[in-house]
Amino acid sequence: MAKSKGLSVKTIVAIGIGSALFAILGRFGSIPSGIPNTNIETTYALLALFALLYGPYAGLLIGLIGHTLKDAIFYGQPWFSWVIASGIVGLVLGIIAGKIRIHDGEFGSRGIIRFNVAQVVANALAWFVVAPVLDILIYAEPANKVFTQGLVAGIANIVTVAVIGTLLAAAYSKTRTKQGSLTREA
Repeated sequence: MAKSKGLSVKTIVAIGIGSALFAILGRFGSIPSGIPNTNIETTYALLALFALLYGPYAGLLIGLIGHTLKDAIFYGQPWFSWVIASGIVGLVLGIIAGKIRIHDGEFGSRGIIRFNVAQVVANALAWFVVAPVLDILIYAEPANKVFTQGLVAGIANIVTVAVIGTLLAAAYSKTRTKQGSLTREA
């Protein structure tokens, strides 16, 4: 029987759950930053964990769907430049962090460093470049405003994922059995 190249049922379910949690945390787990329309978001720690666990496609779709739902439900309409940036965070993190063996119960210092390098790259790309540039191109927003918002959002997301995301990933890895740690009794 040929192996299917589509997403597994497990990944599809994770995308649905992750998207719903993204929307809920985006509404109830946000802290105002003092910059208009820019919050400190705990939801990116969750997105980082799901991208780490389920890969780049899940990360991309959770970012896109979850952010779209959050904006549509709580603000009336999606702000697509930031929706796309959220998808990019999930995609890039899923690609770069793909070699971390968290499913095998391994998330030591090398895994933590790799995870955090990946999330810094993903968040910097999304919030320092993609979101502000798309704000200018799609919505004709003033550059100084959107680059300030992107800078604040990016730094906040980097710190949030570094703290909460690392703790979530470490906690998850402790629930997994390390490969080769079980021995067969005679």
